[in-house]
Amino acid sequence: MYNVLLSLARKIVRSGFVPDVVVGVSRGGWVPARVLCDLLSAPVLANIGVEFYTGVGERKRQPRLTQPLSTAVSGKRVLVVDEVVDTGKSLRLAKAHTIREGAREVRTVTMYTKPWSVVEPDYREKKTSCWIVFPWETKETIRSIAAGSKWEKRKELDDLEHARLSARQAQRFLNKILEEKYRNP
Repeated sequence: MYNVLLSLARKIVRSGFVPDVVVGVSRGGWVPARVLCDLLSAPVLANIGVEFYTGVGERKRQPRLTQPLSTAVSGKRVLVVDEVVDTGKSLRLAKAHTIREGAREVRTVTMYTKPWSVVEPDYREKKTSCWIVFPWETKETIRSIAAGSKWEKRKELDDLEHARLSARQAQRFLNKILEEKYRNP
C-alpha cells in the first residue's frame, strides 16, 4: 500500500499542486491522508466525516456529512483523500463541502477507483472492480462477515481470499472476534 501512496505523491508533485491542507475522508481515507501529508510535506492534516456504508456490501441511498472539516480551509489549496471511490458520491460530497467552506482550490485523490463511479478523482493509482480489503480495516471487515448468515460468511471469506487476505489471517481475526463476543455477551 505504501508504494501506491508513493506513486500518488509523485503524480501530485509532478502536477505542480502543493496542498496547504490534506483532508482524510473518514474512515478509510485517514491512513492514506496521513501518509500523503508526510510525503507531500503538507503543513496541516485534517479530516471530514462522510457516512455511506452500513456494512460489507450494504449502502445507504445517499452519503451524509457526519463531521464537518476539522480545520478552516478558506483561501487554501486542499487535497481531499479517500482510499477508494466506489459510487463516487462520498468523495463528491466531501469535495463540495470543502468548496463551500471557501477553499481556494480542491483536488481529490484515491488509491483505487471503481469503473462505475460517478466521479473521477484528480489523482488515482488503479481502477478495479475487485473488492479491496485494506490493512486498516481487516478486523472490521471480518467482524461484519461474521455477523452474516452461514452462506454469506462462506462467500465473503472466499472473497477475502481474492482480496489477497490469507485464510490464516482471516481465521485468526475471526477467532479473536468470537472470543470477544463470548467474553462480553
